[in-house]
Amino acid sequence: MEERSKGVALALVGMILYGLEPVIISYNPVNPISFAFFSALFASLLLLPFANFGEVRAEWERGALIGFFGTFLAYLSYSFGARMSTSINAALITRAEVVFSFLLSYIVLKEAITKRRVGYSALVVVGVVLVITQGKRVSLNPGDGLLLLVPLFWQLGHVIAKRTKGSPQTIAFLRNSFGALFLFIPTLLTEMSFTFYSVVEGMIIAFGQLIWYSAIKRIDLSLATAIITPAPAVAIGIALLTGTPVTLWHVAGFVLITLGTLGLTKA
Repeated sequence: MEERSKGVALALVGMILYGLEPVIISYNPVNPISFAFFSALFASLLLLPFANFGEVRAEWERGALIGFFGTFLAYLSYSFGARMSTSINAALITRAEVVFSFLLSYIVLKEAITKRRVGYSALVVVGVVLVITQGKRVSLNPGDGLLLLVPLFWQLGHVIAKRTKGSPQTIAFLRNSFGALFLFIPTLLTEMSFTFYSVVEGMIIAFGQLIWYSAIKRIDLSLATAIITPAPAVAIGIALLTGTPVTLWHVAGFVLITLGTLGLTKA
């Protein structure tokens, strides 16, 4: 029970950290693929002193797959999909991660998906939708198909990580090392450019993935994913604190997100 409580607490911290990412990414002035490459590279360098090289030798193949799906394919799909769609669609469609998590966790990891967990997750998703859309209709765009692949790639990487015996710091190191390696060629083919925001993003990635992999070592992947689902609301909360006006949609969404998240931590 103590390990489960630690896992839930870590997932909640991860939700806050992942909520900061859209804020940092929004300030990125350079090619997004180059931004992702340098962010992953810097995260890898930060994690290097903490990686267990015995585990690196034993788990490098799975680490390569995690980097391929969770960083390389996910970021390319997000980058091109977001260009052909809207920021609102990108924020909403990637929240489908909880659906992919339930399916893959049930089929591959044999996790029990309870009705209560599904119900509380639905509250969170509805709350996020209310906050982001402000009650307005969202139209589909050509890039939405690519955006729908993003949470699938994330979850494929997480399922592999869940079955990896390495420590969280080793898994995070392998993911970012291989992610940077795979992104290197696309960066050269587009435009290699560096910004200090890549350093900040790399720090968030390194710490965030340490927290995330520590969480899923202790609790079900489906539960951890459901807990971090409100992450976009954290970014919106930061925007509100900096002067964005508060609406009834914000309040209603916040209430649903809070109730759903609290329910998930206890369910």
